[in-house]
Amino acid sequence: MYESPRGSKPVEEFLDSLEKAARDKVYASVELLKEFGVKLSFPHVKKLRGSLLWELRILGGSSVRMFYIAIKARRLLILHGFLKKTQKTPGKEIETAEKRLGESYSDRTFATIW
Repeated sequence: MYESPRGSKPVEEFLDSLEKAARDKVYASVELLKEFGVKLSFPHVKKLRGSLLWELRILGGSSVRMFYIAIKARRLLILHGFLKKTQKTPGKEIETAEKRLGESYSDRTFATIW
């Protein structure tokens, strides 16, 4: 999961803020993603047009979304998570994930993995 240049872990903080039932669903979906990697398909994941980002879709009482990129078939970097409250994904949520992706690209450790 994403860690900022200053060492904060906003994705983990987001997950910790969720109610237990929602958090459990997210972890189950992440396990699916780990198991199937890039082979996991709709309705679980969706590619964002015009971006390197993928969206992990956790449906239910709380519609949770997690943005990630695939580094290799089963190596993923989860960049951002949020509660989806509208039909369309808010642009600011995508911008947050893309900003974190840019920070990750500038990190030499990530660049060598890619």
